[in-house]
Amino acid sequence: MLLECFGRASLNGWRIATQRQVLEEPDFSGALQHRTHRTTMAYRFFSQSGASQSLMQDAAGRGGLLNAPTEDRPAQAASLMVGALFLLGFQDGLVKVVSSEVSLWQFQMLRSACNLVLVLVLARVIWGTARPRPKRIWAVALRSLFLVGAMIFFFGGIPYLSLAEIAAGLYVFPLFVAVLSFLVLGEPVGPRRIFAILTGFAGTLFILKPGSDAFNPVSLMPVVAALCYAGTILTTRKLCREESPITLAFGVASAFFCVGALGVLTFSILSPGTAAQAWPYLFTGWRPLDAWVLGIVVACSVMNLTSNISLARAYQSAEVSWLAPFDYSYLIFATFWGFVFWRAVPDNLTILGMALIAGAGAYVAWRERQESGLRRANFNRNLR
Repeated sequence: MLLECFGRASLNGWRIATQRQVLEEPDFSGALQHRTHRTTMAYRFFSQSGASQSLMQDAAGRGGLLNAPTEDRPAQAASLMVGALFLLGFQDGLVKVVSSEVSLWQFQMLRSACNLVLVLVLARVIWGTARPRPKRIWAVALRSLFLVGAMIFFFGGIPYLSLAEIAAGLYVFPLFVAVLSFLVLGEPVGPRRIFAILTGFAGTLFILKPGSDAFNPVSLMPVVAALCYAGTILTTRKLCREESPITLAFGVASAFFCVGALGVLTFSILSPGTAAQAWPYLFTGWRPLDAWVLGIVVACSVMNLTSNISLARAYQSAEVSWLAPFDYSYLIFATFWGFVFWRAVPDNLTILGMALIAGAGAYVAWRERQESGLRRANFNRNLR
């Protein structure tokens, strides 16, 4: 009886994954025939399998949120995303606080080292063994590199920009997702979505204020971070959805540690005098640290790991278009923490730019959901 229940549960998960893949295929009829064969083979495997009781118990729930999902859970995904973004806003405020005491590379190396230790301990507690191995190591590595690029450009601008400005620059990423979906994945982009992308770009110009005395070239850093983050989202959804969030977090922490250590070593040896004096956060290597700074680094590590796992699970558990509006809660949290720490209030042009970016991104997400519904309707008709 237990084996039969396990077979049905596993088959249901396989069917859900099969439906997702069919909906993402441009050729529905060919995809349907191919997936139907795979579903039949899966049923034969699970109905004839002699899986051990320990394996069945492990698959039935061990690890909870830390295992790869088998079905969409949009409500849970939205909750995980909002909670993660609240923590990230607080973390980013703490990073800005200690940015005068530590270099970017030193901070990333120390935080990622803590992340690696926490990931290994967590994996041992949850699975009783080492961390889960990636199913596609090249996909996990690609996602990690995208996220490292995003965080380097994002954190690189933290000492020189307000949290609201950094958040607004980063949150053009849904527009980059739409552009990259067209350029890389070949997904169609209609005139309405093009208008939304241009509107979001206009909002970015309101925030950056190019050509004025208020323009700071550093303001471009979170925009570049947004491009890298868009790559992270597409990679997570298209290539890494079957990976455990623990595996993804371990890959990101490993990449951060390597890049941080390389930065510390490079700038400790080269020690660029003029650049190091003008931009110590970016162009210095190892610096002496006080105990309170180390404490904040450890706290940021815990918040970062928790948020990374939650965000990875959220994007695995719901469509990107469903989650996009919730993602904009970070704009609110960044403004909130900026006011709490420094009583910083965005100017009118920045608020207008944030509204345009949020509105454009929400519209792109709404159009994505409409098209997803049409694809699902076509898929259901093909099943009849």
